[in-house]
Amino acid sequence: MGEICEICGLPKEICTCEEMTKEEQKIQIYEKQAKGRKYVTIIEGFEPSFNIEKLAKELKQELACGGTTKKGRIELQGQHKQKVKAALIKRGFKENQIDVY
Repeated sequence: MGEICEICGLPKEICTCEEMTKEEQKIQIYEKQAKGRKYVTIIEGFEPSFNIEKLAKELKQELACGGTTKKGRIELQGQHKQKVKAALIKRGFKENQIDVY
């Protein structure tokens, strides 16, 4: 028997919790200037049950940049607002859920 989802109690193979939380989220993407002339792209607004570590790893690989997860948000090194929006849409998020500032 496989693992059981902590949220819905169904086996992980048939669990749809992650897909359902994608539909309920309102994602904000913005940039801020860090030290010197360096920029950081910040993605926040995820539900607490959403696996942001997995998404952060995928985004870092796709965008070829460094980054981290802090306080329920993803921080990527560099200016990637539009690329992140496109990557999130490709991963199943709807365009009207994503706000780019």
